[in-house]
Amino acid sequence: MITASLVKELREKTGAGMMDCKKVLTEANGDMEKAIELLREKGIAKADKKSGRIAAEGLVEAYISENGKTGAVVEVNSETDFVAKNEEFKEFVQNVAKQVVETNPKDVEELLAQQANFETGKTIQEVLVDKIATIGENMNIRRFKRFESEGLVQKYIHGDGKIAVLVNMAKGDEEVSKDICMQIAAARPEYVKREEVPQERVDKEMEILKIQTMNEGKPEAIAEKIVMGRIGKFYEEICLIDQAYIKDPSIKVSELLKQKDAEVIEFARFEKGEGLEKKEENFAEEVMKQIK
Repeated sequence: MITASLVKELREKTGAGMMDCKKVLTEANGDMEKAIELLREKGIAKADKKSGRIAAEGLVEAYISENGKTGAVVEVNSETDFVAKNEEFKEFVQNVAKQVVETNPKDVEELLAQQANFETGKTIQEVLVDKIATIGENMNIRRFKRFESEGLVQKYIHGDGKIAVLVNMAKGDEEVSKDICMQIAAARPEYVKREEVPQERVDKEMEILKIQTMNEGKPEAIAEKIVMGRIGKFYEEICLIDQAYIKDPSIKVSELLKQKDAEVIEFARFEKGEGLEKKEENFAEEVMKQIK
């Protein structure tokens, strides 16, 4: 009898999917070594060896429901940019974004444990392991964001999956929501409005600005007044509605929204590989490793 603990052990040793593990254990009459051998023959166990490699390339993608009320943005990483152009990989990323919209997982861990809506009888984790084995590179689902709206959700993908923006609009039409997406992609705001910026971050910025101003030779009393003026520039950089509108820098985004009777609730901006350390390969060292 093939027990759940036996399947779990084989999964941990090989990185293969649950159904694949169960299948080969049945075929091998519960013999662990034989089952590992069968997985290697099928090319499935190779995925485990690839799981330690740094995956900092890949794609960001977004999906919107047919009614335009729910959307998700995801980042799935691969080792090389070459794989990001692979049609099988692209389809997988699109399917993951759709899965997030349809099932609303609370985090990546829950998403990986879900039954895949696009591949019968497999979890997202098992589909991912299969892709690692067949495509031949380590991959991982890094993050996602999902919005539900009473207004509309809009997306924008820039540079063949290098930047993806998702915006939740309380009010506004498709045209203005697309303009807002492009603004976010280009200008990199971190918050919608000033009230969202954590007070400790504002305090820290004001402290830095005060020191800068005093270093310019200004007396402390005057420096404080100058800082109050300069903090506006800080908000203009990080707050969406305080930014100059990229299509018409003579107005701010807040003015555009007022003109169009539109309102932004929240947004997500994912840039492929941001914050990830990319491994620099040393060809000579790699050759020596192979020789050894």
